[in-house]
Amino acid sequence: MSYVEKPIGILDRKNQVLRNRTIPLVKILSQHHTSDEATWEREDEVRNNYPELFD
Repeated sequence: MSYVEKPIGILDRKNQVLRNRTIPLVKILSQHHTSDEATWEREDEVRNNYPELFD
């Protein structure tokens, strides 16, 4: 059995500092998962793929 992972919301935001760069991250809650299983993703990638989450 397989299904498509679809994000349904943003739970949190943070900035990851790597040497001289700051990368904005968002914690994504996906369909069929609990909030404990949410993952941190790059904000720019999520914004490009799922703009409806930022409305």
